[in-house]
Amino acid sequence: MTSANVDPLLQPFQLGSLRLRNRIVSTSHEPAYAEDGMPKLRYQRYHEEKAKGGLALTMIGGSANVAIDSPSTFGQLDLGTDEIVPYLRETADRVHAHGAAIMCQITHMGRRIDWDTADWLPALSSSPLREPAHRSFPKEMEDFDIRRVVRAFGAAALRCKEAGLDGVEVSGHGGHLIEQFWSPRMNQRTDLYGGSFENLLRFVLEVLEEVRAQVGKEYVVGIRMSATELAEGGLTPEDSIAIGQRLAESGLVDFISLTAGSATTDAELAQMIAPLGAPLGGHLGLVKAFKDKVDLPLIHAGRIADLPTARHALKEAGVDLVGMVRAHMADPHIVKKLEAGEEDRIRPCVGASYCLNRIYVGLDALCVHNPATGREHLIPQIAPAAPRRKHLVVVGGGPAGLEAARAGAERGHKVTLLEAASKLGGQIQLATRANERQKELLSIVNWLEAEARRLGVTVRLNTYAEAKDVLALDPDIVVVATGGLPASPQHVTGVDHAVTTWDILSCDVAPGRRVLVFDDHGGDQALSTAERLAEAGSEVEIVSPDRMVGHDVQGTLYPAYLENFYRAGVRLTPDHHLREIRKADGALVAVLRNAYTGSEEERAVDQVVVEHGTVPNDDLYLELKDASANLGELDLDAFASVAPQNLTTNPKGRFALYRIGDAVASRNIHAAMYDARRLALSV
Repeated sequence: MTSANVDPLLQPFQLGSLRLRNRIVSTSHEPAYAEDGMPKLRYQRYHEEKAKGGLALTMIGGSANVAIDSPSTFGQLDLGTDEIVPYLRETADRVHAHGAAIMCQITHMGRRIDWDTADWLPALSSSPLREPAHRSFPKEMEDFDIRRVVRAFGAAALRCKEAGLDGVEVSGHGGHLIEQFWSPRMNQRTDLYGGSFENLLRFVLEVLEEVRAQVGKEYVVGIRMSATELAEGGLTPEDSIAIGQRLAESGLVDFISLTAGSATTDAELAQMIAPLGAPLGGHLGLVKAFKDKVDLPLIHAGRIADLPTARHALKEAGVDLVGMVRAHMADPHIVKKLEAGEEDRIRPCVGASYCLNRIYVGLDALCVHNPATGREHLIPQIAPAAPRRKHLVVVGGGPAGLEAARAGAERGHKVTLLEAASKLGGQIQLATRANERQKELLSIVNWLEAEARRLGVTVRLNTYAEAKDVLALDPDIVVVATGGLPASPQHVTGVDHAVTTWDILSCDVAPGRRVLVFDDHGGDQALSTAERLAEAGSEVEIVSPDRMVGHDVQGTLYPAYLENFYRAGVRLTPDHHLREIRKADGALVAVLRNAYTGSEEERAVDQVVVEHGTVPNDDLYLELKDASANLGELDLDAFASVAPQNLTTNPKGRFALYRIGDAVASRNIHAAMYDARRLALSV
């Protein structure tokens, strides 16, 4: 095949002294897989999998810290110590063994830290201005602080080089310390590091000069920066172009990795790392304007979730290397599938931001619908063949049932999937009716169904399965993935007068004129229903017993809800329990009790909508339980370690029986699919 016929994404690229095998990269990010600040086995296997999958370059160490007063706030690597070098070397060796390159981002977070962790040192910044997101009041850096931090950047870069990494990326974006110096809204200094354009850039140039002094001219060094902060008083596109031109003139960097936005608030973060519903490649216009005037190789990552958008970024925006981080969390084998002519088999990134939002509450990054990502040391991305072919009957076609069927068939089992509805997808189908953003979740269902059918799963829709129907199929294993049914808070007197979020989203009940939504769950369910009601013209109040409405909706997802609620005049009432619903004068009276004072107040409304999670839809499971060989029992130790399920408590049983997902307890998509994947690997 001639180079003219090669997909542009598969064309090689020369980045400084480094030859990259294609144009697809995973840019710097922190999945919070480090242990004690070190990239140990879990961290290594995560990046190794992407190298196996064929990408050109993976960047580790998103926000990897270079100094003692830039402690970890969400599980970052610690590049301020020589202890990390052997772990970096192991990581590099794993990635290089599969033909990919590897770099590390290095940074000082400045004021973007929690001061009351690690060594309890004060945050630093160019000026003593508090950042809303991390809430620390920083110390204004003195001359000796600046000199020390500059040296720390150089030492960290040298550690990366000594470990065999192919380059480093200095972070000057996302509100990190370098951006705190060159952004006019964060720098109020009047000395040599503030005021004029040259003064604002003095700190970053000193950092880059020190890095170059430590690693030499041939080592690949880049910088990550924003095309604009998208914030009042922040860097404009013109400012960022001027910075890019100055960096190009300096000869100190080999590339620029360009983002857009900042991260000093969650609303800003949601612009910089856009969630589901946001346009694909939404910042490419800014990127093109920057590239036209800055003569350096350019990497860009910004909701490039699929290969058509990636090709567009190369062709129309002049991007040299396309960053696809969340897309690789959904499917680390993107390039391998592209090379094999199987682009349609790539597991899609739906922008749910489950990966990102978890790290901002102290958890690890996980893909909402690929339970193997980040668990490669435990769960293979491609399931191995089973030692013996069995017949799996899966009842329920939601995410749990679909993944059990798909993964079971991937292992070589005969699989029959029974679904009562006319469509597969379960609660995902319901969720997508709430708003346009949620519709992206349908891609999860579409991919699972396509893969299951490709692997030979027999799918029977409109099949309400009873025990006799299942037994007639002569199964070796029965997986009950029948999901849940909406639960009502039983502590509410007169709760029978309420309807559920399911009733509204399914259109079984029309929206009322005055509606009280009682959210006793804290997830997207109540918020998306309230949004649907407001769009229908209802006057809406959301009441929650938690200290904030939508308590569990974190990071980049809740800003869109709040924006829409404030625009629509939705009333938000936290810290209140719903105690009673009664009829009065042709309407409803909802009695609320303050969670702290115990005082009560009433609301006259036309409709009360409750969200209280689900209860297991377990009738079929209970019917089959006594006839099963394991009496429905799951060996939890074996399940957690993905070891074979060998329990036999009823020798007369004809089949093994398991239930997964919401058929066990009310949880979420990831939990359902994680249940399914582990079970499929265990039977």
